[in-house]
Amino acid sequence: MKDRGNGVLRFWRKEPVLCIAAVCALASIALNPPSAAYLNYIDWRVISLLFCLMSVVAGLQECGVFAVLAQRLLAGERRMRFVTLVLVLLPFFVSMLVTNDVALITFVPFAVLVLGLIGRTERLIYVVVLQTIAANLGSMATPVGNPQNLYLYANYELTAGQFFAVMVPLSLVSLVGLTIAALCVKPEGIRVAFAEQARIQAPARLGLMAGLFVLCLLSVFRVLPYLALLAVVLSAMVIFDRPLFRKVDYGLLATFFCFFLFAGNVGACQPIHDAISAVMEGHTALTAGITSQVISNVPAAVLLSGFTADWRGLLIGTNVGGLGTPIASLASLISLKSYMKSPNARTGRYLLVFTAANAVGLAVLCLTAFLLPG
Repeated sequence: MKDRGNGVLRFWRKEPVLCIAAVCALASIALNPPSAAYLNYIDWRVISLLFCLMSVVAGLQECGVFAVLAQRLLAGERRMRFVTLVLVLLPFFVSMLVTNDVALITFVPFAVLVLGLIGRTERLIYVVVLQTIAANLGSMATPVGNPQNLYLYANYELTAGQFFAVMVPLSLVSLVGLTIAALCVKPEGIRVAFAEQARIQAPARLGLMAGLFVLCLLSVFRVLPYLALLAVVLSAMVIFDRPLFRKVDYGLLATFFCFFLFAGNVGACQPIHDAISAVMEGHTALTAGITSQVISNVPAAVLLSGFTADWRGLLIGTNVGGLGTPIASLASLISLKSYMKSPNARTGRYLLVFTAANAVGLAVLCLTAFLLPG
């Protein structure tokens, strides 16, 4: 019994958002008893696209392409400002294609390695915090950059023009702000040398994954039917790369599934639906931003989308709302965990710098969003 209890506690700590989503889904059954209508609550297109993207991106990551890119940019005689700028902007741009989670999983440990090699570990907190903000803000620039964008893009059937008209100005402001912050270090000269040279692993596999990624993009932009994409990706994984099945974040897929059920059941209860819709009326972005601080921006997007037609406010609120608390974007927890594993980690100081930097970023982007033409 004790072991079972410990197992439940470990799972809760590992997947807190999934556990909350599951509890919400189960509780919502009281509002709307199980029926065939439940199947209509699930956005199967989003679930399929997420599965395909996570599988293909995991394959790309294992090919070593990001490590090779980073080493080629940094190796040799460099200025500290240049090194910091590269370490910060790599996750910003890479997250646009492979999600903020993957960008941070890849580049935060890389930053720990680089700063250790050049004896500048005192800069680690500053760099990792900026990397985290960069990944969260860079990922908002594209529909595939993070799960909530993929969901909102599909749910509201947005066009590329609609999406980019809202997100590109915010992304450009973010890029300028991050560049300024990254350059605020001493302009000292350093030499970066890696003990082992990173190389592309399995070029043929890289070609396959790159091709599948292009198909994923075509499906996101509705050129290729999602069922056709799913069939192609599943066939490629079964035939060429079965280990990829273990790399998929099934917890995230299950979280979406549970929140779809919860939102559907709550939405089917007219009094509750009307009450939530009234609260959000004219305050979609604010409501989404505040909700993101508590349950993170991905669940906030799924939950609130059932109560408003204001896709623009929801898109801005959940993306800008990824700044703030460490759980506003769950990708931020990846950085925190990676930093805590580094030698002489100072968690309290990290959280202090993280909070201050996020507050500044949140203020700048809220002002930018307010000034955007609506």
